[in-house]
Amino acid sequence: MKKLLFFWEELKATFWFVPSLLIFGAFLLSFGALWVDNQISLSTEHLRYVFMSTSVDSVRTVLSTIAGAMISVTGTVFSITLAILTLTSSQFGSRLIKNFMYVRLNQVVLGAYLSTYIYCLLILNAVRGDTNAFVPAISVIIALLLAILNIILLIFFIHHVATSIQVNKVISDISDSLDKDVKVLFPEKMGKEPDEPEKWDEKAEKAKYKFQTEISSRKRGYLQYLDSEALMHLVQKHNYLLQIYIRPGAHVVSHFRIATIHSQEKISDEMIDQIMGYFIFGRTRLARQDIDFSVLQMVEIAVRALSPGINDPNTAIMCIDNLKATLCELVQVKFPSKYRVDEEGTLRIMVERVFYESVLDTAFHQIRHNATDSITVLTHLMEALTVIHQYAITQNQKEAILKHARLVWNAGQKAAQEQADLQALRELAQRLLDEL
Repeated sequence: MKKLLFFWEELKATFWFVPSLLIFGAFLLSFGALWVDNQISLSTEHLRYVFMSTSVDSVRTVLSTIAGAMISVTGTVFSITLAILTLTSSQFGSRLIKNFMYVRLNQVVLGAYLSTYIYCLLILNAVRGDTNAFVPAISVIIALLLAILNIILLIFFIHHVATSIQVNKVISDISDSLDKDVKVLFPEKMGKEPDEPEKWDEKAEKAKYKFQTEISSRKRGYLQYLDSEALMHLVQKHNYLLQIYIRPGAHVVSHFRIATIHSQEKISDEMIDQIMGYFIFGRTRLARQDIDFSVLQMVEIAVRALSPGINDPNTAIMCIDNLKATLCELVQVKFPSKYRVDEEGTLRIMVERVFYESVLDTAFHQIRHNATDSITVLTHLMEALTVIHQYAITQNQKEAILKHARLVWNAGQKAAQEQADLQALRELAQRLLDEL
């Protein structure tokens, strides 16, 4: 079921799905409106208040005008959308193109104009001016209402475009996505976590089973999603112990070992196929179950802002601030254990899990590498590390933060051209590093 929900969410995120639904709705609406017109006949006196004229030619003119306007505005919407995608790709990075494509308003606007255009064509085709004249009054009224709604929708679309391309809005949206990813970390949804994870002896647990079967990838790509609940149910039902060597976001090549099944009997090819069905691979990475991907989106904006072509350190500083907030929250999150047990407390799955240290590396390594010529960004990066260090709980977290502080200090000594800048960085570094 989770796998179907995954595909359903991905389908809704495509740029063509919502417009297709609206176009299909336009067909149904046109057929329904024409049926009502055939059942109900409005008086000519009432129609004059709406159309000012009830002749066939005037109705055709109204429908033709609306249809022409809708298809013209559709071209404009297409142009604006492509311009946004081009700007996003060049300024923020190609990874963020999907973020703009997934915005529901963009899909609704495109679908609304195309569906209104198709609706008008269908109604226009039903207008007859011969001896059996037929003027679908109610259908034309609906067309006028749709045109008015589309005009209002265009105003909202232009406002949305003006705000969505602002760097503050882009960074804020990614930060909100990061906050959601932090709340549920992989593999938290996979079975349960043992009360005492450190007590497990992997060799002893594996020795309980007679056979072990390796599972290899059949194609290359990124692991986009792992149906955790279904996989746990399967290994529990057949009394397996499954060890998984990759986690969502990892890239594999063909025939790469991704898991090993420990069982009491030989595993059939059908069972391997069933288990492989719970691993969803694709050409690109997705944010679901992969916190590093959302972090990399923020990092890419910062790295591009530090490039010589853009040279916008303020944007990089804004990205560091948002990463700082996420990392401060992340230190208080309990990272799930690699050992996953069933309802009876039996070890069923061992996975590769995410660590705080790896997220910290993903967040700050690239930014530091590209900020070697910007002492301002390095100083702000050191300030962020001092704040994160105050929230750190475990010794491993503190050591990882101190490691980055030393790297930033070393980079700052090379980047500082003025003694005052180096002194400001030293004062921040002395809060963390005793050797200074």
